[in-house]
Amino acid sequence: MFGTGIQLNEIFLVAGMGLVTFVIRYILFPISGRFTFPKLLERGLRYVPPVVLTAIIVPSVLMPNGGILNLKPTNPYLIGALAACVIGGLFKNLLLTIVMSMIIFLGAQWVFAMG
Repeated sequence: MFGTGIQLNEIFLVAGMGLVTFVIRYILFPISGRFTFPKLLERGLRYVPPVVLTAIIVPSVLMPNGGILNLKPTNPYLIGALAACVIGGLFKNLLLTIVMSMIIFLGAQWVFAMG
C-alpha cells in the first residue's frame, strides 16, 4: 500500500483498463479508412454524443439527492441546466454557456442555502 491509500490492486485495475482501451483503439485504427458507412448511419451517429451526454446529465439534474425526483424551482441543478440550455441556444458559444450557467448554478445554490 502506498502513502496515499491507493492499493496495488487499484493500480493494476486502472492500468488494465487503460491497456484494454488502447488495444481496442489500436487494432481498429488501421482498418478505419477501408470501409465507409451509409450516409443515413453517418447522420445518425452524429447524434450519439449529445444523447449520451444527456443520458448522463439529466438524472443528476432531476434527482440530485439520489432517487428522489426534484422539479422544484429551488433546485439549483435544474436552474443551472435550464440556464445552460437557454444560453447555449441563444449564443451558440460553449465557453460562455459553461461559465454563465455555472455562475447561475452557484448563485442559486448560495441563495437557497441562505434562506
